[in-house]
Amino acid sequence: MCELFAMSSRKRSSVNYSLDEFARHGGLTYRNRSGWGIAYFHDREAFLVKEAEPAHDSPWVKFIAEQQLESRFVIAHVRLATVGEPKLQNTHPFRRALGGRVHVFAHNGTLHGLHDEFGDAHLMEEPVGDTDSELAFCLLMERMAAIWHNKDRAPEIDARLDVFARFASDMRGHGSSNFLYSDGDALFVHADKRVYEEGEGYSEPRPPGLSMRNCVACQSGPEFVCEGLTVGMSDQRTTLFASVPLDEVGWEPLPEGTAIVVSDGEEVARVGT
Repeated sequence: MCELFAMSSRKRSSVNYSLDEFARHGGLTYRNRSGWGIAYFHDREAFLVKEAEPAHDSPWVKFIAEQQLESRFVIAHVRLATVGEPKLQNTHPFRRALGGRVHVFAHNGTLHGLHDEFGDAHLMEEPVGDTDSELAFCLLMERMAAIWHNKDRAPEIDARLDVFARFASDMRGHGSSNFLYSDGDALFVHADKRVYEEGEGYSEPRPPGLSMRNCVACQSGPEFVCEGLTVGMSDQRTTLFASVPLDEVGWEPLPEGTAIVVSDGEEVARVGT
């Protein structure tokens, strides 16, 4: 059961998601003990830290929690390995370069048969590790390359959403496809279904795979704070996504097969896949 988190804001915002809640979801009380990673975008680049160890006792998690890192886009992932061993090359988020900027991708779910269908494909970007998730990202980059022609300007957001939504639709045929993807200009999210811990085992995949919170209603103070998460909110428009709601107020469970693009902290478009 992997955990996903993403944030998009109008201006660079401090995000501290790697305190207690991030650590607990990384293996202290849950069973995801296969690794963790978090990416902070800065213009065309992204500061990415990840390791194939539990987050709850990681000195890196503690170090990041002490920093006031700011970004307009943040993507985080805590991993429970299903395809690919707990190794650094198999740890999310994954990053690639296209169109003169870094792209970052994270996935929750299992894509059955993806290596059988595409494992021998000659792709522009080849996977470094063994996961179905990284292979899916390489397939997405192959499709995105067809519209990224100008290093000085990102393609129209509708064109990027169309590629992303069609990709997500195809991946849903292989299994649960909860995706977070950003090119540093916009955040693309696909919600599908996910497994949930039930007693000593796991449920069958079911929606919601992701939940969303538009933080217009939580901007009365300088920060949005819930257990384990602090986001600077001063004069901001901010949207958050998480595998499970991080508090009890304002979260929208996303319908199965929903693709959303967010820019400057606001939802720009939403389509079904």
